[in-house]
Amino acid sequence: MLASLAFPAFDPVALQIGPLAIRWYALSYVVGLLLGWRYCLYIAQRPPLPLSRSLFDDFFLWALLGVILGGRVGYILFYNFADYLANPLEILKVWHGGMSFHGGLIGMLIAIGLFARSRSLPYFAIADVIAAAAPIGLLLGRIANFINGELYGRPTDMPWGVVFPAGGSVARHPSQLYEAALEGLLLFLVLFALARFTDIRAHIGRLSGAFLAGYAVSRIIAEFFREPDIQLGFLIGDSTMGQWLSVPMLLAGLYLLFRRAPRPQ
Repeated sequence: MLASLAFPAFDPVALQIGPLAIRWYALSYVVGLLLGWRYCLYIAQRPPLPLSRSLFDDFFLWALLGVILGGRVGYILFYNFADYLANPLEILKVWHGGMSFHGGLIGMLIAIGLFARSRSLPYFAIADVIAAAAPIGLLLGRIANFINGELYGRPTDMPWGVVFPAGGSVARHPSQLYEAALEGLLLFLVLFALARFTDIRAHIGRLSGAFLAGYAVSRIIAEFFREPDIQLGFLIGDSTMGQWLSVPMLLAGLYLLFRRAPRPQ
């Protein structure tokens, strides 16, 4: 077996202010939303469908609630429903962890729908802008997963394998960093290039489709290296819950990419 890397001794608390402890995971959500909001302002003010800054200022709180509530409810329903049903008070203990990207996505989709309706705007006029910025939060979230030593990968004998404190004495794939690179950095660059150098925004819904399909493919690939959740294990044919939840995203993304999308009026 080749040499492995020891897990760095990260402090899970990023900032301590008196009795208030700000953890890296919570910080990643806040910073990701703030940076995503700033990037939304940049994308939204570009043609062919410019949207006002005040619109996204107003949407920020909707996005925050959609991601956090959706992420929590999604984790409860998709990954650990039986335990939370037996111990319902644990649902409120968000500081113990337990967030689902797919749940957060559903929460965000609902928030966009309600907000767009309240402003009498086309759904995808807002969703396309949010889609372009979403990988920023994904990148930071996966780095926070690595710092926390959670959601680690399957055993490996590759030289960059990491021995995680919660993963036993074996070296494992740093799958959090794989996901940060695929779902975060690479997907951001692809969507940036599409929004900046092509006319994809002239066909509303296609940028959202590119995000959905790109994330789904990235997640499905990364799941081959990630240890499945212990309470679920492997599903049909050694597949994982993360892969199955990504299949509808892939289908929806391909539909949005290849349908006859209307042009902005």
